[in-house]
Amino acid sequence: MARKYNPVAIALGANLPGHMDSPQAEIAAAVAEIRKSDLEVMHVSRFWRTPAVPQGSGPDFVNAALLARSDVAAQGILALLHDIELRAGRVRRRRWGARVLDLDLLAVGDLILPDIDTFRQWQGLDPAAQQQRAPDGLVLPHPRLQDRAFVLAPLREIAPDWRHPVLQLSVAEMHDALPARAFAGMVPI
Repeated sequence: MARKYNPVAIALGANLPGHMDSPQAEIAAAVAEIRKSDLEVMHVSRFWRTPAVPQGSGPDFVNAALLARSDVAAQGILALLHDIELRAGRVRRRRWGARVLDLDLLAVGDLILPDIDTFRQWQGLDPAAQQQRAPDGLVLPHPRLQDRAFVLAPLREIAPDWRHPVLQLSVAEMHDALPARAFAGMVPI
């Protein structure tokens, strides 16, 4: 039986040096680790310097996006990403705080996990609650991907036509729907 490969979209971010000398080096090292895994890396965006969100929560971030393909289950991919974060020195102290490395699994093909109702619950969570609550398990696609300029700008470079399986919008359409102020201070490195 032929193996089924799914496209995998990953957002990468860092705003503190860990084992490397800079956030940019942390992202480059994470890409190298992903290349050694069961994920076949197809494209990596440019690196972007972006202000921390929420404003004032830490130093500027370096952000990027990566598109791969894999036959590994979504939970296995998430475990790989968490392992790479841990080896980089990430410690989860505060939600949305400064960090050595942040690897977010954005999407695996057109999977909606764990179900559409749970996705909609997390997607509709107000911003104050988003800072306080985290899901117990994997929610795909990432419930806030359509709201984040620091994710959509790099992702647009490598997967502009990928369509959100719930919103039925392409990355380019989600990017273009954000107000210009969402991209304030963002520059490719």
